[in-house]
Amino acid sequence: MSAGGYDAVILAGGAARRLGGADKPGLSVGGRTLLDRVLGACADAARTVVVGPRRPTVRAVRWVRETPPGGGPLAALDAGLRESTGSVVVVLSADLPFLTGRTVAELRGSLADGGAEGVLLTDHDGREQPLVAAYHAEPLRRELALLAAEHGGLRGLPLRLLTDELSTGRLHHPWASFDCDTWEDIGAARTRIREHGRVLDEWITAVKSELGIDLEVDTAGLLNLARDAAHGVARPAAPLTTFLVGYAAALRGGGPEAVAEAMHKANALAARWAEEGGAPERSSE
Repeated sequence: MSAGGYDAVILAGGAARRLGGADKPGLSVGGRTLLDRVLGACADAARTVVVGPRRPTVRAVRWVRETPPGGGPLAALDAGLRESTGSVVVVLSADLPFLTGRTVAELRGSLADGGAEGVLLTDHDGREQPLVAAYHAEPLRRELALLAAEHGGLRGLPLRLLTDELSTGRLHHPWASFDCDTWEDIGAARTRIREHGRVLDEWITAVKSELGIDLEVDTAGLLNLARDAAHGVARPAAPLTTFLVGYAAALRGGGPEAVAEAMHKANALAARWAEEGGAPERSSE
């Protein structure tokens, strides 16, 4: 078991009808796919299971499909739990751009501290979000088995049939539970990460993910150093990005090839970042 002491099950299927059938987990927000952003929030999970079609991901995961494919959230959750061995499971949808590791840890802490079988986030309107939650695994398996026996299977059954039978607690984290169901949601997420006070943290996190490095960046210290050296910084993302490029190259032994590879990755990320500054993508339909 890793330090996290839990498994993560991420539901990454669904038809995304309100997105015109687009591959929602593969859509980019801040230069990273929605799925990769969720994977980053549960990076310390002992085992990560993604239920849905295989896609490129920032780290290795276990892939599984529900039976039948497109069978709905309970069928997907059941398939994910069959690949999980942990006593605690964090269940997440793959379209949560603002979920963080801190929120995942808080969910797990609330589950451990209370007597509930699950702890769910609530959204801006106070509605429960059972796909942004931490659960004890045994009650989930028990209730899924009972529902399957009662209904002759799990296909098409709504999530509320499961959560109605569990004792659950609540945490109110409206932005962490913000999900992207429409193109308007995608646009709102892309706009929010560029807000003053967020954009540098979002950018540095994206660069670290792209370069495959795990480093706590002293943003203020680096910016002050750059300011002192250059007598004022006009574009603060530039020195931070070049620092991370150098760090990634050093970890790979240095040399022209390592630097060129890191620069190529950062340049590609910057191009995607700039591309998103325009209108949200649209499906071809």
